[in-house]
Amino acid sequence: MSDVKRRVMIVEDNQDANDSLAMLVEMLGFEVAQAMDGRAALALASEFRPHVVFCDVGLPGMDGYQVVKELRALDAVPPMIVAALTGYGEERDRENSSRAGFDHYFVKPIAPDQLQDFLNRHH
Repeated sequence: MSDVKRRVMIVEDNQDANDSLAMLVEMLGFEVAQAMDGRAALALASEFRPHVVFCDVGLPGMDGYQVVKELRALDAVPPMIVAALTGYGEERDRENSSRAGFDHYFVKPIAPDQLQDFLNRHH
């Protein structure tokens, strides 16, 4: 990994899940920003400029599908890898996430070794 810390944003409305994932990502050596909903994520993304985003699909108000579409439309945000992190595991859910603009799809909870492998591939 280069000297520049890669930035990872987590968008998850469950505080415990958000904090646990953030702790794991930080332990792997990444800089982390956290948002609890879609609007906060969009505001944070312009400032934080994440390289990787983990976004829950079942968010209140603006769901993860809309969040990823709007993230992709932000001019102030560099190209990023966006991964759905959700409790929904049906094939149609995977297809919907791909159509919405997610690059990857993980069913919660993501295993620490799976998280590490993914982040190592995308840094």
